[in-house]
Amino acid sequence: MDATPVEDLRRFNRFYTRRIGLLSKRFLNSDFSLAEVRVLYEIAHRARAAASEIAADLSMDPGYLSRMLLRFEQDGLIARERSDDDGRRSRLSLTAKGKRVFDRLDRAQHDEIAAMLRSLGEEDTQRLTECARTLQQLLGAPAQRANGFILREPRPGDIGWVVQRHGAIYAAEYGWNEQFEALVGEIASAFLKHHDPKRERCWIAEHQGRNAGCIFLVRKSNAVAQLRLLLVEPAARGLGIGRALVRECIEFARAAGYRKIALWTNRGLDAARHLYEEAGFKLAGEERHRTFGKSLTGQNWELHI
Repeated sequence: MDATPVEDLRRFNRFYTRRIGLLSKRFLNSDFSLAEVRVLYEIAHRARAAASEIAADLSMDPGYLSRMLLRFEQDGLIARERSDDDGRRSRLSLTAKGKRVFDRLDRAQHDEIAAMLRSLGEEDTQRLTECARTLQQLLGAPAQRANGFILREPRPGDIGWVVQRHGAIYAAEYGWNEQFEALVGEIASAFLKHHDPKRERCWIAEHQGRNAGCIFLVRKSNAVAQLRLLLVEPAARGLGIGRALVRECIEFARAAGYRKIALWTNRGLDAARHLYEEAGFKLAGEERHRTFGKSLTGQNWELHI
C-alpha cells in the first residue's frame, strides 16, 4: 500500500529529529534544552523582547516560560527592564554573560549545520535549502497564507519588473526622476551578473498571481550584508508583505553568517522606516544630498545580528 501524505510527513519528522539531535535531552551536549536555547535565541534577536510575545510566538505555556526566565535571571543570563509603554510589563535582554553563553551555543549549531552541508555537493545543498524554504512557506506563516501572498525566488523577467516598478512608483509617489530608475537598474544588473547564492538573495512577493513586492540582500563585506530595493506595490500594501520581506532578509543573513545588515534610505519614506525600526534597525547617520531631482536627506541604518 502506498504511503499517505500523513505517513510521509511523520516519517520525515522521525528522520529529521534524529538527524539533528532533537531527541537528546540537552542541546548539543550543553547544559540547556532545545526549548531553553530557542528562548535565548528570541531574546537575543528581538529589539525589545517581552515574555508574552515570546510565549505566543513559540506556542509555549506562559507558566513554563516564566519558570525558565526566572532560572535565566538567577544564573545572570538575562536582565529585565520596565516597559516604557506599559509599566506592568518588562522587557528582556541578554546580559554580557548571557551573550557569551548564547554566542557559544549559536556558533556550535552553525558549525554543526555547516559540517552537515559540507558532506553534500553544491547542487544538493541548493536543492536542500530550496526544499527547506518550501516547507517553511507551506507549513508556516499563517498570516501570509490568509492574506494570499507567497515569497519566492525570482523567475526570468522578474528583475526587469523590479527596475520598471521602482521607476514608476517612485516617480508617481515622490517625484523622483530617471536617475533613480538608473540606480535600481545598476543594482539589479550587478545582482544578476555577480550573484552568490550562498550569501545573496532576492525575494519576489506574489499576491493573487501577480508580483506584489521585492527585496534584495547582497554582500557588502564578509561580515556585513546590505538590504536593498524593498518595494511593495500600492495595491498590495497592508497585507504584511513588507514585514515578511524584511524578516526573510534577516533570517537569511543570520544563516549565511553575517554579523550586521546595513541599508541606505531617505528621510520621508516613512512606511519603510517603520518596518526597519520594528525589526530592530538603528539609525547610524544622515547626510544631505541632491539626487533623483530632489533635495533629500539620506539615512544609514544598521542591525547587528
